[in-house]
Amino acid sequence: MLLVEEDQAVAHELEESLLMEGFEVTLAGTAGEALEAAAVDVVLLEVSLPDLSGFELCRRLRSRSGESACGMRTGIVMLTSRGDEVDRVLGLELGADDYVVKPFSVRELMARVRAVGRRVAEDQRTAGAVRVEVQVIGPLSIDRRGRRVQLREAELELTVKEFDLLAHLAAAPGRVHTRQELLTELWDPHWYGSTKTVDVHVASIRRKLGEHRWIEAVRGVGFRLDEPIDQEQPPPSPPLG
Repeated sequence: MLLVEEDQAVAHELEESLLMEGFEVTLAGTAGEALEAAAVDVVLLEVSLPDLSGFELCRRLRSRSGESACGMRTGIVMLTSRGDEVDRVLGLELGADDYVVKPFSVRELMARVRAVGRRVAEDQRTAGAVRVEVQVIGPLSIDRRGRRVQLREAELELTVKEFDLLAHLAAAPGRVHTRQELLTELWDPHWYGSTKTVDVHVASIRRKLGEHRWIEAVRGVGFRLDEPIDQEQPPPSPPLG
């Protein structure tokens, strides 16, 4: 685990608690130190840092995270005293897996960290079920390790959340995913806002795919992804005789 916290007193107190819970901990007091640290499984990231915004650090860590030393996608939990919904949504949009507002209990933090660890492991298991680093669905290819998407060999520019959403739907083509499931898995297990944020991201992905049929809305349930089937029917055969 990498703990990024400017306040040394807070950092050492958290470090002791994490060590007692069996975690191996690396400390970083600045964004620069965090970017130079070795790969880890989970990052605990304070928003207020002296050299770079924690939001920007989160974006950089997520863009380069790939897989951790244990072969899993790195989990990111943001720590902050700023509990505004805008800040929380921004952190999650930039790739954080959870967002914990100070003050918090150590027990709550440990529960959040372990939940993120389980979700990251499940993501890895799902990706492993695909059994290829680059998944191909018709003309669409999704490179999970490189976090790249190509459609007919043209690369699509997706945001962090758009990629996560598309990859999640593609891991089980044809399966319907509820909006609440998608929010829990990709945004925040404690999400209390509107589920329409999923619809907004789906609409954006559809525009970039150039074909809304890639992601089908199932009324009152959620969404599923599958390769669009050409719906044109062959011309009728001429009558006999």
